[in-house]
Amino acid sequence: MSATLATPQRYFELALRLAGQILLWVVSGLGLLFLYLPIFILVLYSFNTSRVNAVWRGFTWDWYRNLFADVVVRDGGANILVWEALQNSLVVGTISTLIATVMGTAIGLAMERFRFRGRSGLEALLFLPIVIPDITMGISLLVFFSLSFQLIEQLTGLRLVLGLPTVIAGHVAFNISYVAVVVRARIAELDPSLEEAALDLGANEWHTFRRITLPLIAPGILSAALLAFTLSLDDFVITFFTAGVGSTTLPVFVYGMIKTAVTPEINAISTLMLLASLGIVLSSLALQRR
Repeated sequence: MSATLATPQRYFELALRLAGQILLWVVSGLGLLFLYLPIFILVLYSFNTSRVNAVWRGFTWDWYRNLFADVVVRDGGANILVWEALQNSLVVGTISTLIATVMGTAIGLAMERFRFRGRSGLEALLFLPIVIPDITMGISLLVFFSLSFQLIEQLTGLRLVLGLPTVIAGHVAFNISYVAVVVRARIAELDPSLEEAALDLGANEWHTFRRITLPLIAPGILSAALLAFTLSLDDFVITFFTAGVGSTTLPVFVYGMIKTAVTPEINAISTLMLLASLGIVLSSLALQRR
């Protein structure tokens, strides 16, 4: 009697489990479709012949040819070259990545290998730029630069304004945290006996770091640098608050173009930025696995 009752109950449990799995796949698929379908549409309409994105009239490469032909695009009535904005983005991304990589690597090494007073507070500050909203950090940096520039002008008479240096400083401020977290995770995976063996064989701390530690954490450092460069290249909010005249980066430039109309040039620029970011992220993941 119990076996007879158990059989329908087991079938019911199996059917319920199968329905749950199917529902999980459906919900996951709908979530991925919601995230990536707009990106696919953006890429598709970057090849649209029509200047009106709502209407598909045929395939063309003209919008990409225009970008690579240094065509001047109008933004708010002022002529700005797309490549000038791209150049600013590359300059900001390269310099901020180099500074953040050096400082973040040093902080990650100190946080993982040393115990010192104030370590818990420094760890909390390290995660702060990651968890706080970008707009909060952007406004904070703007207030900081404004007060600092006013103080410098009162003391020295030298007037400073927002520009590429302030954008670079803002990007370094949030990139350090990401670099430190990635490098620290890499250092935590190292076998301490390798460094201890080098010290036992007569190497000092500097030679041990240069010959043993640095080569072992080099993939993590490079991966963190690629991540920092990607974040810097794609950042809009912090750049918007810290940029001045002549320091327009590519995301800010695209935002200015959207104010007038969403044209295929915007889709083409966004597609190129997407491909560049995707390539950097894939390279970073490959280095982490290695």
